Amino acid sequence: MSDADTKQRAEFPPAAYWRRWAADAGQPALPDARAEAESNAPAAAVENAAAADSPHRVLIVEDDPSQALFAESVLNGAGLQARVVAVANEFLGALAEFQPDLVLMDLHMPGMDGAELTGQLRQQPAFSHIPVVFLTGDADPERQFEMLEVGADDFLTKPVRPRHLIAAVQNRIRRARALQQMPDPGRNPLTGLNSRLQLLQRLAEAIPAQPRGALGFVEVEGITALRDRYGYAGLETILTDAGRHLRSLVGDAAATRLNDNTFLVFAPDVARIDLDAWARSLRDGIGSHPFPLADQTIRLRALVGYADLVHGYEDPGTALAAAEQALRDSRGTPVGIAVHMPVVGGPSGDAQAGLGEDLRDALAEQRIELAFQPIVAVAGGDEAQYQTLLRLRGRDGELHSAARVLPAAESAGLLLEIDRRVIELAVTTLVERMRVGNPMRLFVSQSSRSLTQPGYADWLLKQIEAAAVPGTSLVIDVRQDDALIHALSLQEFCARMVPAGVQLCLGQYSAGDEADALLAQLPLGFVRLAARYSRQLDEPRVRDEMRGAVERAHRLGLQVIGQQVEDPQAAATLWMSGIDFIQGNLVQRVANVLDFDFHHSVL
Repeated sequence: MSDADTKQRAEFPPAAYWRRWAADAGQPALPDARAEAESNAPAAAVENAAAADSPHRVLIVEDDPSQALFAESVLNGAGLQARVVAVANEFLGALAEFQPDLVLMDLHMPGMDGAELTGQLRQQPAFSHIPVVFLTGDADPERQFEMLEVGADDFLTKPVRPRHLIAAVQNRIRRARALQQMPDPGRNPLTGLNSRLQLLQRLAEAIPAQPRGALGFVEVEGITALRDRYGYAGLETILTDAGRHLRSLVGDAAATRLNDNTFLVFAPDVARIDLDAWARSLRDGIGSHPFPLADQTIRLRALVGYADLVHGYEDPGTALAAAEQALRDSRGTPVGIAVHMPVVGGPSGDAQAGLGEDLRDALAEQRIELAFQPIVAVAGGDEAQYQTLLRLRGRDGELHSAARVLPAAESAGLLLEIDRRVIELAVTTLVERMRVGNPMRLFVSQSSRSLTQPGYADWLLKQIEAAAVPGTSLVIDVRQDDALIHALSLQEFCARMVPAGVQLCLGQYSAGDEADALLAQLPLGFVRLAARYSRQLDEPRVRDEMRGAVERAHRLGLQVIGQQVEDPQAAATLWMSGIDFIQGNLVQRVANVLDFDFHHSVL
């Protein structure tokens, strides 16, 4: 061997040597003298080019020095940045320091094998997205399937050719980066807020397993005045901007828009000592931010009600109810912030607590009553059906409406008992009507929180079975806002009801992306439109939105009820829009008797 040859040889090939096997390598050509000279340029130039290209980083987990050296040389030669970890307990530290785009994992490592290390990686939220490619000499298909099961993205069988190794690594990295650049399907593309389903899933995973942080409602005040002044389009622009700004305020916490002016924030990482400051940052962050609209700047006022999750709420529904109660409390405070404090002792002395105590007595003294309002088919029909409405008869004979009773029942922890009593009264009414030969259908309002309580579905089915009434004579009515919060649990409830013939009606339906998705998620039979679709039909936008809502429900096979219909013009507009049923004072006022003549009703 000549001296010239000796000078050109080295233990490892030059940096670009393995590049010849890359999938996109050009045709081989001998370098000319100028190219050879340029290849010996100072290292600084190479470093600058590498920095500009931002090479992909590959962490090689391999205890065999020769195998590790081979993979490192091949990948470095292909323009990637590779690092070797030979000891299993150094793996997580190297992940955090190196921040790889891909992990090349040997299956058989001493102390902890590659499958266990991959399991550790998948449990780290910051690294769970990193693709893992296994290197193994085991050709057993069952073993390879096990690797995929623990979280591997691909596997290569040893010995692997350099070209195959480079192609597999580069393709996996490109695919992973392309997925990261795609818009998150769980986020709103306009605001960046989480979808309601995504947030509720996170909540279900955290409660009661991880009782920490806060769950808060943020409500924008003055929405009616904003709508009257700027119209629906202007209001939606403002609230979309508010949602986008809230997303920047909450940082890594999850947040979603519940309805027009209410947002839900789940912040498990907020320390308990910082909860008050956190709530103030949300309130002040919304209140101090200028929201542009046309040539104006709008200032908003926000209310914040939150639950301290360290109290250990038994399920997500209980925590949501607590935060919602805190939001109601915040409306009566000068600062616009309230935190839910679980009841630990006797009743307080305020009026609502007094009504709550009266509720306890009313349950024992049978002073809970039902009122009724007919629901009439616009096309005519003989089927009798009524909406039930809760009433509490006070000791002085005054009747209290559900709007006053239900908040007090929730504060007193009696909501479940009230809902049970309403079902019992409704079933009793159905039995009496069947006995006299006048069967009918009742729409019975229930809180989602009660419906999703353990054992409630079984209890309701037993009530129906014991009374021998057909399940089709009962329709459970759930408000849209409640249903959106408890959508997952309601699906389980509905799965128990459908075989018995019991149907579900979505009440206060107002068109929107998440509300529309709910129509398809739940096995509904009926939809009751929000009252504004009957009261504001003189506004073209509301009228068009109502017609779209009716068409959407019909496409899903749902029957649509227009409620709070007070005048013939509204009834005519609803009828021409394809509504199925009408309910309101135009038909008959709420009464405690069931005397409407469905046989001869004419609208």
